[in-house]
Amino acid sequence: MPVNSFEEYPMSWKPNISKGSAPLYIAIAEQLEQDIKDGKLSPGTKLPPQRELADFLDVNLSTITRAFKLCGQKGLIYASIGSGTFVSSDAATNKILLPTSNASQMIEMGSVLPENHANEDITRYMKKMMNDPNFSKLFQYGRPEGNAWQTEAAMKLLEKVNFQTDQPVLLGAGDKNAIVGTLAALFQPGDRIGTDPITYAGIKTAANMLGIQLVAIQQRNGEMTREGLLYACKNEHIKGLYVIPDFHNPTTHTMSMETRKIIAEVAKQRGLIVIEDAIYSFLKEQPLAPIASYAPEKVIYIASVSKTISPGLRLSFIVTPPTLRKKIMETLYNINISVSPMMAELTARMIHDGVAQTILEKHRLYAKQQNALVNQYLGDYTILGEEECIFRWLILPEKFTSVQFELLASRAGVQVYAAERFAVGNAKPVNAVRLAITAPENQLEQALIILKDLLESNGDYSFVD
Repeated sequence: MPVNSFEEYPMSWKPNISKGSAPLYIAIAEQLEQDIKDGKLSPGTKLPPQRELADFLDVNLSTITRAFKLCGQKGLIYASIGSGTFVSSDAATNKILLPTSNASQMIEMGSVLPENHANEDITRYMKKMMNDPNFSKLFQYGRPEGNAWQTEAAMKLLEKVNFQTDQPVLLGAGDKNAIVGTLAALFQPGDRIGTDPITYAGIKTAANMLGIQLVAIQQRNGEMTREGLLYACKNEHIKGLYVIPDFHNPTTHTMSMETRKIIAEVAKQRGLIVIEDAIYSFLKEQPLAPIASYAPEKVIYIASVSKTISPGLRLSFIVTPPTLRKKIMETLYNINISVSPMMAELTARMIHDGVAQTILEKHRLYAKQQNALVNQYLGDYTILGEEECIFRWLILPEKFTSVQFELLASRAGVQVYAAERFAVGNAKPVNAVRLAITAPENQLEQALIILKDLLESNGDYSFVD
């Protein structure tokens, strides 16, 4: 308990802890985490300076520093140099975005999944593949580097997104697996990585798991700036960068060629490791050249077929600089030991035979049809996203907050995700929600009618807890 008098002193947080058997810094960290989860400390709250808190609790400054570090590695708090320490914008949100358990009662517009019509094409192809006399050999262990045939298939697919490389390709068990493997291989707990202020929830959970802190890079018109990158290098001491250049998740933004080149230049000048997540790039009919084209020695390029062909194809293609390849390959092996040879071979054959391209074209056509329906119902509102994108970013009228709108939609039977779920550090997200648009057409239309009715309501959400 504190021995100094702070009764009249305006502190945003006055923890009440007892000195038990656990180390004091752990007790302080646990109290801070609990107070955030209980809503006693709301997102954006500025915490007391560490010296003040140490004086209040009559403990060493290092005790507070260690406690804050623990909470920072969990993504609960965010330190901004020169400004102080804040409760993270997303500290109270669920960062794991999966389809709802009561799927029969909820129209799913939260989780982004490809439509499943193409799975019938894959099933027919797989049945044909099973007649191969060597099919049983595909139940052995695989290797992260695959074989020449599979590498050739991967490069053939990468050419579709204007990426030609002479670097060998590694195989991962999906996009998230490749991201986690790259982070674990190249960064240490406490390292800082730059991202967009609003970013993919998967990088947030991966970073939290590994004790890596994400830093929001200053933006202009929805894109990172050279000034913001250089500031983060100098003042935030970032060691890497994570970006989604095509159909950014969740904002749908496609990065300009100018910004891609700026990121490549800064990465080379400042020694940054760039993780370029091309998870949606295959959906674009006219993709721009990737960042990896301009800085191949600094960029880990990750492409996946799970979001663009079928979610059941847990396979990613990873192009790495030669100096980093061995570390990443060893980490991928330690994470999942083996990429399924059957999955790798199935995907390779579909690419070589043109089946993958046919499926991609079907997905694009379906996305265009679905987006036309979205525009029909929500076209009077600011809703971002191109016609090939399988999710949209709805900017809400001022009468709603994104958290309130998510809850309203859920109670009306539609799952959407609020901007807070994607916020980094103390970034203040706009009032927006992400809408996945791949539900069956009749369900999507029903959901859009519900959302439009909510948007046109008078904003009375007094019943929201």
